[in-house]
Amino acid sequence: MDRRTFLKTGVAAGGAGLLGGLPAPALSQGAASRTLRFVPQANLANFDPIWGTQYVVRNAAAMVWDTLYGFDEELRPQRQMVESEAVSADGLTWTFRLREGLKFHDGSPVLAKDAVASLTRWSARDPMGLMLKALQQELVAVDDRSFRWVLKKPYPKMLMALGKNSTPMAFIMPERIARTDPFQQINEYVGSGPMRFLRNEWVPGAKAVFERFADYQPRQEKASWLAGGKAVQIERVEWVIMPDPATAAAALQNGEIDWWENPITDLVPTLKRNRNIRADIADPLGNIGTFRMNHLTTPFNSLKARQAVMVALSQEDYMRALVGDDDKLWKPLPGYFTPGTPLYTEEGGEVLKGPRNFDLAKRLLAESGYKGEPVPCIVAQDQPITKSQGDVTADLLKRIGFNVDFVATDWGTTGQRRAMKNPVGQGGWSMFHSWHAGADCINPAVYTAIRASGDGAWFGWPKVPEVEAEVTNWFDATDLDGEKAAIRRLNKAAIENVVYAPTGFFLSYQAWRSNLSGIQKGPLPIFWGVTKS
Repeated sequence: MDRRTFLKTGVAAGGAGLLGGLPAPALSQGAASRTLRFVPQANLANFDPIWGTQYVVRNAAAMVWDTLYGFDEELRPQRQMVESEAVSADGLTWTFRLREGLKFHDGSPVLAKDAVASLTRWSARDPMGLMLKALQQELVAVDDRSFRWVLKKPYPKMLMALGKNSTPMAFIMPERIARTDPFQQINEYVGSGPMRFLRNEWVPGAKAVFERFADYQPRQEKASWLAGGKAVQIERVEWVIMPDPATAAAALQNGEIDWWENPITDLVPTLKRNRNIRADIADPLGNIGTFRMNHLTTPFNSLKARQAVMVALSQEDYMRALVGDDDKLWKPLPGYFTPGTPLYTEEGGEVLKGPRNFDLAKRLLAESGYKGEPVPCIVAQDQPITKSQGDVTADLLKRIGFNVDFVATDWGTTGQRRAMKNPVGQGGWSMFHSWHAGADCINPAVYTAIRASGDGAWFGWPKVPEVEAEVTNWFDATDLDGEKAAIRRLNKAAIENVVYAPTGFFLSYQAWRSNLSGIQKGPLPIFWGVTKS
C-alpha cells in the first residue's frame, strides 16, 4: 500500500480520542467555546524569536510580543505600539513616541528603554537591523514614552524594517529580557501582545498554551494581518503537536481539534468532503521551497559543488513530492522572488529550466575537488514540507555522486543545528531544507534568505559581494524601474553563485472546523478576530 492510499484509508477510518493516543478531555460547552485547539506546522521546541528564525517560533511570538509597526495585508507598515513618529528634514533623526497605557504581561508599563534594548538585540541578528546598526550614531530613550534613533546616513525604509513580518521580527520585550545576548536564548517569555504564554503548561513535543491578556488594548483600526486592532475573542489557545498527518486529519474530523495550520495536500479532498470542515489556500502569495547549503564547509564551500546541484535539480520532482498531482498548486521558479509581485524576474534562471544534466553535474562535482566526504543532510521528519523535499534530495545527491549522510531529525533540532558553524564531523552540517513565505520574498528588505553578507547572512552564510552590491542599489533606487534593474542583476548573481537552490513555488492549505469564523488568509496564522460557536 503506497503512502497516499495509506493516509486516505487511515483518515477515512477516523477514530475517537486521538490526542496523544488518549481520549480527548471532556470540556463543558462553555469551556469548549472559549478554547481553540490548533495544530501548528511543527513543534515549538524553543521560544526565542530573535535567536531563531523558524516560522513556528515567529507565529507563536506574534501572539505574545507586540511590534512598533505591523504589515497589513497590502504589505504596508502601519503603526502598532507607536503613537507617532517624526523624521528630521535630513532623514538622519527618527523620533518615536509609544502609545499610552501599553503594559507587559507582568503588569509593568512598556517604556522607551524597553524598545531601545529590544531594537538593539534585534539589530544584531536581522539583515535590515544590521544595516541600521552600521548606520547608527545613537539609539536612546528620551523619556518614558519616547526614543530617538540617530543615523549617519538616511534610511528611508525604516518603517518597513520595524514592521516586516519576515524573521526575525522586531518584537518588543522588557529591557531585562532584551539585554540577553542575541546569540543566546532567552529563558523568560513576557511580552505585551494580545496573549500570554503559559510557560507552566508548555510541554515541548506535546503542547503550548496561550491565554488572552485581559489588559491588552487593541488599536481602533480594523485588524489586517499584523496591523490594526488585535482583538482576541478566544480565551485560550492550545497548540497541540501532531506530527502524523493522518492523526491530525482524523482529530479535525472528530472535533478534537479546531484548526490545522498545514494539512498535506493528499488529505485535503477527504477533509473537504466533511460538511463540518472548511479548507482553503492559506496564503495566495504562497511559498518558495529552499535547498540551503552551507557555504562554510565541504563540499558546498565550493561553487562548483553548489552548481552541480543546480544543473541536476528538478523543481517538478520537489513540487510533486510536496503537493501531488494538482498543477494549480505549484509552478517552476527560475529565480528567487515571489511570482506575480512587481520585482519578480527570471534573469539568469536558465540553469533551472529544461532537461536536467546529470553528466554536467558529475563533472562539476569532480572539478570541485570533492573526495567522497560525508555530506550531512539535515531533514526534519515531523515537518511535511521538509520531509518531502529531503526524500527527493537524498536520491538527487546520490545520483550526482555525493556521499549522503541522511540525518533524520525533528524541526526543533534542525533549528538548533543549522545555527552551528562547526566543521562536518564535529556536529556541523552540509545542507537542510526549509521554505519561505511569498510575503517574505517580495524585495531584499524583507527577504532574509537572499542576503549574502557572510557572517551576517542567514544560515549557510553565503558571501557574494555582487549580490550585496545589488541590494544596496535596490535600496538607493528612486523609482520602480531602478529597483527592477537592480533585482534583475541580483537574481542573476544569486543564481550564478548559488546563494541557495530554489525548489519551486507552491501553495498550501489550512483547514478548520466550520464553527470557527474570522480565519484570515496570510503568511502566518492570525488568532485575533477568530470566534468559535
